[in-house]
Amino acid sequence: MAKLKDIAKACKSKNAGPFEVTLDIMFDNRELFERVRATGVINAGLIAGLYGVEPSDVLFTEYAPAFAWKATLPRRIPSGAVGDTDVYGAQQHAPLLDIEVPI
Repeated sequence: MAKLKDIAKACKSKNAGPFEVTLDIMFDNRELFERVRATGVINAGLIAGLYGVEPSDVLFTEYAPAFAWKATLPRRIPSGAVGDTDVYGAQQHAPLLDIEVPI
């Protein structure tokens, strides 16, 4: 098994407004993207489980021409609100890094 952090070109996050965060997973080339895609591991249910939200709350988009997936989901705490520790949403990608992909 390979960890996503070892095979993806980028795993990143950012705010999608004050109430949502967007996660991006990108690969260097079509061959690797297709190998990961064929496993079916990267999906809305996985993202929902990692971030503690309902699968119906995850807007999950595959964008094959860019060898990428994007997921947008609600933030637990709005950006800048009391208790928010990541006002830009730039550190929310960490749970993606240890996803194990059977390739």
